Amino acid sequence: MHINYVKEVTGNNMGRVGLVMLTLLLVVAVMGNIIAPYAPGDYAAEAFVKPSGEHWLGTNDVGQDIFSRLLAGAKTSLTVALGVSLLATTIALLMGTTAAVLGGPWDRMAMRTVDIFLVMPAMIIVILVAVYIQPGTIQLIIILGLLQWPASTRIIRSQTLTLKEREHIWAARAAGANWLYVTGKHIIPDLGPILTAGAIQGARRAVFMEAGLSFLGMTDPTVVSWGKMIYHSLQFVYLDVWVWWLLPAGLCLSFTVMALSFVGFALESALDPRLRRNGNA
Repeated sequence: MHINYVKEVTGNNMGRVGLVMLTLLLVVAVMGNIIAPYAPGDYAAEAFVKPSGEHWLGTNDVGQDIFSRLLAGAKTSLTVALGVSLLATTIALLMGTTAAVLGGPWDRMAMRTVDIFLVMPAMIIVILVAVYIQPGTIQLIIILGLLQWPASTRIIRSQTLTLKEREHIWAARAAGANWLYVTGKHIIPDLGPILTAGAIQGARRAVFMEAGLSFLGMTDPTVVSWGKMIYHSLQFVYLDVWVWWLLPAGLCLSFTVMALSFVGFALESALDPRLRRNGNA
């Protein structure tokens, strides 16, 4: 049975909420430089100025406007999430589809490579690499993307093996179409919902890992991040500043993860008939 996945997600209460939340985050990230009253790294006022009409969330310990840095952190988190999900999904798509279509030695080698990556402790590897190079945004996207593709590869390979046995695929092959054409024209479009769900889950993990590494001080210190803001604010919890410094950063991080989780749950409901029956609950 053909399923309209867009309709399924938008018809799901959690899916609608998640899409609205993601849209708001994207607007904030894209328009952040215009909305922000100050550059995130500039001195704006004295240290620990309380929230006011001029400084909506006050200033931090070096006089930087916290609201402006909060907006910059949104751009960092969403850039990493989008970059990692695109890179990991692209690698998984290439590895999964070629393994299923070509089979033979390439399939065995690809799956053994996936097995090796799956048993490797990804977070420990990321921490060890980050300690030495303190990655910026681009480097962090590459590192996380190269470690997040294996799980999706197995799913894509399994689904491709099923799709390649369908009648319309055999009809295309009988008409003289090669596997490259069939994969691009028929198989990959049919993998769309699975790719989207995997990309969203990868984005959620990327947001967590970027915030965690930033919190530990293992990323480029010049890049503004919610994780860094949380870490710095914890040094001043004995003051009232945590109310307008720690809480907003923590709430923004939670808001982002919740938005991705809601959309991901709605997609899972659309993919799984058992969940779809309760999708509007």
